[in-house]
Parts: sequence; structure tokens; C-alpha cells
Amino acid sequence: MSLAEQALSYVRAISPYQPGKPITELAREMGIPVESIVKLASNENPLGMSPKAKLAVEKAIAGVERYPDQFDLIAKLAVRCGVAQNQVVLGNGSNDVLDLIARVFLAPGRSAVFAQHAFAVYPLATLSTGAELICVPAKDYGHDLAAMRAAIRPDTRIVWIANPNNPTGNFLPYAEVRAFLESVPQDVVVVLDEAYNEYIPAAERVDTTAWLKEFPNLLICRTFSKIYGLAGLRVGYGVASAEIADLMNRVRQPFNVNNLAIAGALAALDDDAFLNASYELNRRGMAQIVAALEKHGLEHIPSCGNFVTFRAGDAAAVNHKLLKHGVIVRPIAGYGLPEWLRVTIGTEAENARFIEALAKAL
Repeated sequence: MSLAEQALSYVRAISPYQPGKPITELAREMGIPVESIVKLASNENPLGMSPKAKLAVEKAIAGVERYPDQFDLIAKLAVRCGVAQNQVVLGNGSNDVLDLIARVFLAPGRSAVFAQHAFAVYPLATLSTGAELICVPAKDYGHDLAAMRAAIRPDTRIVWIANPNNPTGNFLPYAEVRAFLESVPQDVVVVLDEAYNEYIPAAERVDTTAWLKEFPNLLICRTFSKIYGLAGLRVGYGVASAEIADLMNRVRQPFNVNNLAIAGALAALDDDAFLNASYELNRRGMAQIVAALEKHGLEHIPSCGNFVTFRAGDAAAVNHKLLKHGVIVRPIAGYGLPEWLRVTIGTEAENARFIEALAKAL
């Protein structure tokens, strides 16, 4: 018997997460100069990181021989979210937070509910614990909350909800999310993943952290990887009841967020000008790309994130042609959408490159 056969059967059955193609990989494959490649595949901020965050990171390099002190970031996030410090859990990216909550509440003999076409880490986090995954068919490519409520079983311990959803961009009105929370049994944790929260139009945005006082089974998960532009530093956080946060901290690695990430996140939280510029760039870029998709008669899913998903027909062939033109987007056949591609909103020039390459690819 091989060593692999000694591993847990439910771990062997997992399909590894497939990240967006790196620029350097495409350069090697196609012989295209790195500087002429446009990557619009991983929902990164095209403006990069906040200038304030960059300065803070550069300054923090001088102290990397020391183990991290996460106190200041936890304290600032607690104030921003209106919660106590013992309600904040830091993560090595928000994916880490998702994994922590699964490790606390899921195990063989338990189940978790998620929506078809939802973020790939929910199945990964669930299946890695040996729990059963209950996939609820999508409604208009997004979450069907009524069907998800009906799918909850006595052994269900987590419901995964992304709002806005990745990779489809769907946005659930907060009234519907709140009604769902009111209907869910108190022994079921509802994970509300708000990785793209800052891209939601301000008029529609609600600070869901205020709900924690009413719903002790709620965990809100956010990240610095998207609008804050710190994807490479890996820093996210969860906000929950003190009881849930305490349990997550028992399995969390002590220094899971490093010194540079802490410094960058602290500074990024104070750079409102960068946040507003990123939001406005995304709003204009979304209009630019959607107009091009409509010109070509391509169906798209209305998005409240920093990306848009569109039906390309033979998506694999279109994607290959885009790659030959030096443009990287994200195929999402693995999400059950084989005819669709997801494109991240870039700078005006990057969007124009995508639009030009798409016209040739079609």
C-alpha cells in the first residue's frame, strides 16, 4: 500500500484549487514578453497597493526578524467594525478564515450547504474536514436562499454565502440575507463572505457587522486582497461572536499574518483617497467592458464585484485565442459554467487591450 493510500480518503478525493494563470507562466508558454501581457484573471486591484501601505511595508522590512504583533490591526478592525477585539480573527487571506471556521464546526457525519457556482474554497474547506457538501442549484446564477434554507439538515453546521458572489458577481439584497438569518436554526453557522463588499454601490451597502448582536451564529469574512490591493501579502479577517472567534483562535496558527501584511493593512485602512479612486476606476471600467460585451451580443451577469462574467460560447477556444494575444482572463468551467469566462476590471488601457483581443478572438 502506497503512502498516498494511507491518507484520508476524503482528502484524496479533493480536486486542488486552480489559481489564475500567472503572467510569467504565459510568457514561458507563448514566448510573449512579460511587459506586454495583461492579466485580468484574479480580481486584483489594477492600481496596485495604496501608496500609504507601500511606504508602511517598506518601513516594516526593518523588523522582519521579529515575530508579528497582531494587536494593533485587531484593535483597529474592532473599532472599524464596532465590535470588541475578542470578536476579530485574523487570517492569512480570507481563505484562511474560511478554513478555520470549517475546522471548528465540520467533521465526518456533518454537512455544509453552499450554492452552485459559488466560490471554490467552500467545497475545499468542507471536504477537507470529511463533512458532506450539499450543493443547492443556483437561481439566476446566484444563491437561492429559500432553497438553501430548505436544504439545511439536522447535521448541517455551516451555510456558505458569498455576497457579492464569486465568480458570478451576483448581489443579494440585504433584506433577503437578513430574512435568511432569521430563519436559520441557531446551531447553524452562517458564513457571510464579503470579499467584494467595498465594490457594492454605497447606496446599497449595509454594515452587516451590526447584525452580530442579533445573530450569534453569524460570521462575516472580509479581505485586503481586493480593493485594498494587498493580495500578495495575504491578510483577511473574520468578525463573529466572541464565542465563535475564541474557537477559531484555538486552531489558528499564532503568526498567520506576517509583519509586512500587518503594516500594509494598517496603513491601507487609513487611505480613503486610494479606496475611493479604486472604486471609481472599477465603476468606469465595468461600464467600458459591459458596453463592449453588449456590442458583440454577449450575455453577461450583472456584477457588483470588480469583475464581470460573460458567455463566450466555446469558452476554451476563445480563452486560448485571448492568451495568444497576451490577455489572461479566467475560464470557469470548474464552477459549472463551461461556456463562460470571467474578466477582472483593469485600468482603462488594460480594458481596451481585452476588448481589442476579444474582438479578434471572436
